[in-house]
Amino acid sequence: MAKVRAARDGEAAALTALVMRSKAYWGYDAGFLASCAPELAVREGELALRRIAVAENSPGRLLGVASLEVLDGEPGGAPEGEVARLGLLFVEPSAIGRGVGRLLYRDVLGRAAALGVRRLLIDSDPHAVGFYRAMGAVASAGAPPGLVRFEAAPAVLADWARAWTGGTPAVHLGNVAEFNAQFADASVGGEPRAAHDYACLAAFYSPCPAALVLPRAVPPGWVRLVGRQLGWGPGVEVLDGLAERDPGLSEAVLARPELARRVTGRGLPLVPWGRTEPYGRLAGLPWRPRDLRYESKSAAHALFARILAGGGHPGIALPAQWRAAHRWAAVRTVRARARAGLGTVLKSEHGVGGSGTRVVTPARIRAAGGARAALRGLPRGPLLVEEYVQGPSRGPRDLTYDGFVDGEGRPHEVGAAVMEVVDGAYRGATVGPGVVPAALEGPLLGFGAAVGRELAASGYRGWFDVDFVVDATGRPAPTETNLRLTGPSVAFMVAARLDVLRGAGHLVRIVDRVELGARLPEGQVELLCADLVEACAGSGAVFVPAIVTGAFDPAPWIGVLLAARDGGTLDAAEALVRAGALAVGSGFEGFSGAGEGSGAADVADAADGSGAADGSGTTNRAGPRPGRRPAGQSSKSKGERGLRSR
Repeated sequence: MAKVRAARDGEAAALTALVMRSKAYWGYDAGFLASCAPELAVREGELALRRIAVAENSPGRLLGVASLEVLDGEPGGAPEGEVARLGLLFVEPSAIGRGVGRLLYRDVLGRAAALGVRRLLIDSDPHAVGFYRAMGAVASAGAPPGLVRFEAAPAVLADWARAWTGGTPAVHLGNVAEFNAQFADASVGGEPRAAHDYACLAAFYSPCPAALVLPRAVPPGWVRLVGRQLGWGPGVEVLDGLAERDPGLSEAVLARPELARRVTGRGLPLVPWGRTEPYGRLAGLPWRPRDLRYESKSAAHALFARILAGGGHPGIALPAQWRAAHRWAAVRTVRARARAGLGTVLKSEHGVGGSGTRVVTPARIRAAGGARAALRGLPRGPLLVEEYVQGPSRGPRDLTYDGFVDGEGRPHEVGAAVMEVVDGAYRGATVGPGVVPAALEGPLLGFGAAVGRELAASGYRGWFDVDFVVDATGRPAPTETNLRLTGPSVAFMVAARLDVLRGAGHLVRIVDRVELGARLPEGQVELLCADLVEACAGSGAVFVPAIVTGAFDPAPWIGVLLAARDGGTLDAAEALVRAGALAVGSGFEGFSGAGEGSGAADVADAADGSGAADGSGTTNRAGPRPGRRPAGQSSKSKGERGLRSR
């Protein structure tokens, strides 16, 4: 395993030799190499000034070198110290393809962020375009002749992300089914399989986990791939297969005292999907069911009404809501509203992802043969009847605010996102700068913060969101709160992590369900994901498989996270992923979204993708892709994997 350290006195000659060997890797002739030698030389007196760092293996062999050279600013531009250049970045030829270049690049980006650098300039040989694009750098103008200029915006971890876990790694508990089951609502149902699939999102409960505790067994290759994409260290432990058919993950951990000590005895935060009584016992926290009262849709509506009654939120509209005493009362109300040409939203008191929620329009009632028929399939319990909010002609329709209340009762704002909701059912969300229009973002953030203060005062501690629809006049209308982690929260976590690894400004989209064209063996799912990583990297996008166990369900699917610098690239990446996932039905081995010469980085196999720029703008590039495990071959069989640590 390579590590990075500062260059030491006396290493200049060895580093110069490494640089020249790396340069020669491209097949340059002796005359060209000789002409580059003075510029590429590493001199003893420059090691500290140029902030030169090296990568080395455990025996101490040098594997690569990189420099971070802070500039004096630009005339009429950034102040001194806010602009830097990636000077040297060379990898020993025998180490190319092992992730050394990526390790060094990320180290330079992190050091630049710590110094307050806002722009990192990279003048790249055309051969390295694929590498820098895959690393998240953005093409820009101003390169010397024959080179390609890239820039990155170094970033530190967002304030809210540091506050979420105190700036340390955390242990993530995938207790999705356990959280759902505590409400005993018919809309949730008793089958934990789907919720256990969603528990894969435990990989993303904070920007960098120390351990994942999961109900179902997960493919080891999935954990490794996610770790490479998000820059995790090698020490992330996975404890899986703990509650395959039972919703009680915390109970399963508590039933094994040694395992419980491993989960809780690290002195690290324990982060659940949501709070439950068994989780409270596991974490040693008091359990107060009343703290979750605003998970109820009617209680949340009453909270919204109280906040709005106090004034101060003129940009927010609240839909009317009534409780139906029984099913016939709901039918009569829906029928009367339909006769007046009005749509209605029917909700159960609790529900996740749109379960227990149905939009009933006059057209749907006619198609179903009456109001009573249109309500079939809804939960048998009490229903809430809410006015249907007609949406805007343009712009986003479904929005969400995410925040959390820390252990001291202080609310923190995370941000706003655009959700994809189809017929009342959540399908995914997109977060990032500029995703929510400014005219909507201000009222949304103000109202979400007010909800956070009320939740803190009520005793709630943890993550929450507030969901909104936008009415025809462009006003956000709050519809519910979720007192737990959510799909959008996962997107925020990944955006915060990628901003540190690749530079600020990521848009991140979580797509809950991408259909697969066939049910695949575990090994082939891993190969598909690796191909999608590479295909997306070729266009500057990032692919992270988020929910992988759904691939083994009778109707196979996966959930994915995608990141890019702009909406067009993000949309193209989603289209590519959907097409690639469906293509597995006709033999996915031939699928490749990145053709020969595309410059796509070999991210899937931990390669740096290419070499990297030096002071003259020439580069080193990764060699051929290492061999892969044959399709369908797994490191361990399902039967061997009950409980393991990785």
